[in-house]
Amino acid sequence: MADTTRGSDLTRRSLLTALGATGAVVATGGIASAGTPKGNGPTAASSAGHAGAPGASTGSTTAAPSAPVPPVAGLHVGFGEDATSEATVTWHTVSAVKNPRVLIAPDGGTFERSVGAVAASYTDGKSGTVVHAFHARLRGLKPDTSYMYLASHDGAKPEFGTFRTAPRGRAAFRFTSFGDQGTPTMGKQVNGTWVNDNLGSPAAGDTTAGVESLEPLLHLFNGDLCYANLATDRVRTWSDFWNNNSRSARHRAWQPSPGNHENELGNGPIGYQAYQTYFDLPRQQGQTDTTAGLWYALTAGAVRFVFLANDDVCIQDAGDYRVKGYSQGAQKAWLEKTLKAARADKDIDWIVVCMHQVAMSSAKGFNGADLGIRQEWLPLFDTYGVDLVVAGHEHHYERSLPVRGAQQNQTLTPIPASTKTDVIDTTQGTVHMIIGGGGTSSPSNQLLYSPPKCDVIVSSTDRPDATTKGVPTKVTEDAPWFGASDAAHSYGFASFDVDPGRPGGQTTITVTYYEVTGPYGTLSPFETFKLTRPRGR
Repeated sequence: MADTTRGSDLTRRSLLTALGATGAVVATGGIASAGTPKGNGPTAASSAGHAGAPGASTGSTTAAPSAPVPPVAGLHVGFGEDATSEATVTWHTVSAVKNPRVLIAPDGGTFERSVGAVAASYTDGKSGTVVHAFHARLRGLKPDTSYMYLASHDGAKPEFGTFRTAPRGRAAFRFTSFGDQGTPTMGKQVNGTWVNDNLGSPAAGDTTAGVESLEPLLHLFNGDLCYANLATDRVRTWSDFWNNNSRSARHRAWQPSPGNHENELGNGPIGYQAYQTYFDLPRQQGQTDTTAGLWYALTAGAVRFVFLANDDVCIQDAGDYRVKGYSQGAQKAWLEKTLKAARADKDIDWIVVCMHQVAMSSAKGFNGADLGIRQEWLPLFDTYGVDLVVAGHEHHYERSLPVRGAQQNQTLTPIPASTKTDVIDTTQGTVHMIIGGGGTSSPSNQLLYSPPKCDVIVSSTDRPDATTKGVPTKVTEDAPWFGASDAAHSYGFASFDVDPGRPGGQTTITVTYYEVTGPYGTLSPFETFKLTRPRGR
């Protein structure tokens, strides 16, 4: 099997070669004096240095100090819809900057191409702070190629990152997944003591380190990123989130689905404007300015990744706004079209769905499974043969048997198509995984039913006012679909190694769930199993 762990494949020698003359400029905190880069977008020519720097004033007259230039912060990479040739480098500030741009070079090349960044912003509805994001959209990249880049704006020290584009066609690669992270920082004082106020914990830092140690091509983030809607200072919470995760996300694409805690009061018509500003996600047919990027898809190798916004169909009322049905059917229509096209494409073997809320869970008295997902999404998953679903929302690890169809009862209980748990033929049914131990301080692994059962949300009361959430009604069902769970450890993530196999044979995904057991991303494998299906060609 080919190596699946290549993240950037960059060496010290190739970095020094790429820097060339630019290396001296990086050391002095600028890009431009290395010359005028070739390529599209504005040049990297920089204005004069900071006011107040040595030599900035003479004689007895002191120049009035100007506001310091904000640094490049929260650096991260995301793929475009064609992950073989499109990527975006993004960073953020809380003040306007001039000439945001990225210099990019292939591994072993030189920084000759400059790409100007597109600016986006939102005003936080709670603090009034304006957050600026800068998206350098890199196009015309080569498939399965390592790149290095420098991100900067006038007066700021360039920040370095790397990434690898996705392979085109069948190839081996690795992806990882978790949800429900929070931050490992303190954001609120209680009786003079600083405490975390976004459901985070120290483990929120450990999971990031664990992911980076495996060097995946991309990481799927299953919603509830940082719980900023719960925080005293939402902008600080997002900043802390990026400070924690940029050490991985600047080197590989972190691709999210929105969770209910990305829904923030006062931030856009339905609450997702912060999320939509921090991420530059490919806009889909049927989306409006309000819904842009909330659901999308991309292809890497022979895997079609589909990212859903489940609050559109969920009965549970769990965000700052009640938004069920906000797409007016547009997301469902797009999903059916996308799944149908993927399953008809002989160059696509696997369909993997990333979403937040769950269709199945054996946690007692926690969020529960949502009947809305079973009604709206699962029939489409069955019709078009979705292989794998990764989700969060429940704060533990669990997976189902492959399921296909539903019992005709009040909760539409999914029907297991097989009882095998080691090697699973996904042509028989879809495997659902809950990977919600990304770092939250509110784990649910201690709440699992034994023997397994499931609380299913079947209805919810209306909101009595704009900010008081509706109360759910739950029905408890048996769980014939249950496969495995980790009751002993709260935190972890899953790694997926795609093996394309040989023509006319089987392709496999080897799944390993790692418990994150300590600082520096200390990992302990909990279980490994295999998904398998015939190749399309």
